[in-house]
Amino acid sequence: MKRRLAYTALLTALGVNLFFGARVYLHSEEVSRQNDVYDQLHLFAQVLARVSEDYVDRDKVSYEALIRGALRGMLNSLDPHSEFLEPRKYEDLRSDTEGKFGGIGIQLGTRQGVLTVIAPIEGTPAYEAGVLSGDQIIRIGDKSTEGFTPADAVDLLRGDPGTEVTFTTLRPATGATRDVTVTRADIKVDSVKDTNGSTRFPLGDDGIGYIRINQFGEQTSDELDRALAALGEAGMKGLILDLRDNPGGLLDQAAKVCGRFLPPKTLVVSTEGPDPKERREFLVPRGGKHINTPMVLLVNGGSASASEIVAGCLQDLKRAVLVGEQTFGKGSVQSIIPLEDGAALRLTTAKYYTPSHRVIHEQGITPDIVVPVPTEDIGALAMKRVPGAVETLRKDQREQIEAVTDVQLDRAHDLLKGILLYSERHDRDTGGVKTASVG
Repeated sequence: MKRRLAYTALLTALGVNLFFGARVYLHSEEVSRQNDVYDQLHLFAQVLARVSEDYVDRDKVSYEALIRGALRGMLNSLDPHSEFLEPRKYEDLRSDTEGKFGGIGIQLGTRQGVLTVIAPIEGTPAYEAGVLSGDQIIRIGDKSTEGFTPADAVDLLRGDPGTEVTFTTLRPATGATRDVTVTRADIKVDSVKDTNGSTRFPLGDDGIGYIRINQFGEQTSDELDRALAALGEAGMKGLILDLRDNPGGLLDQAAKVCGRFLPPKTLVVSTEGPDPKERREFLVPRGGKHINTPMVLLVNGGSASASEIVAGCLQDLKRAVLVGEQTFGKGSVQSIIPLEDGAALRLTTAKYYTPSHRVIHEQGITPDIVVPVPTEDIGALAMKRVPGAVETLRKDQREQIEAVTDVQLDRAHDLLKGILLYSERHDRDTGGVKTASVG
């Protein structure tokens, strides 16, 4: 009896081992097959040959067109930001970085596969036409944008300054569509402005300064220095830094902006790709003069990329209180890899991480204090930020827009006044050295 039980147990154990061993083997074989480049290239060659031979209009399809189409599809299937760039598009991209193009002034992305405005750039044709963050571009000219990448759209929206382009927007919050016709222009605007959309930077009676950064361009840190100098000379006690609807820009400028409020060598952001050993860190290049100035930072759904890096850094280091709404969540690094025939790859190679190692991509930055803006107020607030725009309206329209208040800015102002009041009372009661770290 005992011998029979022993044999039964042994056979059961062998059966279990054979069963799971077979499953592991089959799984490894499947993984091996999927990763065998020669098998997959053989499959690709088979499909390429059949399409070339059997497609109904095969005389209109060349091998070059088929392969380039396959490359575009492969890169587009990875994420919304990776792309195969034809030689002409690659040349356009290089022109972008040199500022040699005419455009309408919007930063584009995709949300759930739909072409979406991340943010319009203040002072540009699109901004003055009333295009808002979150608007979906559903047509450009007579072409539907279904399946478009942001680069596809940019290719149609750009052109010589002085020429017109028409596109159709859908505003998801209201369901309203409209055709927008704008005249292309050179997109060169001040990236740092005051509350009136100018560069005078007046200081309020309460000692609270206000600076708005529209995008991170080559001159942003220098423009910020001039703004801080003007407010500092006027006796600034606290600062509201507004990054709402800022679509991003240059990473080095984001680090320099953080550096105006942090000690030198402080970690601003890190990037990590498929190889953890290739982690890169971006540090404050030099410390600023305002490392103890109390700050409130304003963000919203149009705050993306470099503005999210600044927001995440200052929040992690408890250097500023964030007020507003969840940011866009564009936190990936795209590398441009030139190819032999003049084409190139725009390939997502890493993601951004805040100093506490929070991932930004597809997550965004959550404010410390969430303050939503009513949908019906967004357009009015955007118009109030354009110098002279309200004055062009009828009296009834002007009165309606002027009655709309910026609830996020008001909340930031009240919060900063409270921080300053507490700090002053604490210093008076304790006789200690004044400190103004917040968070």
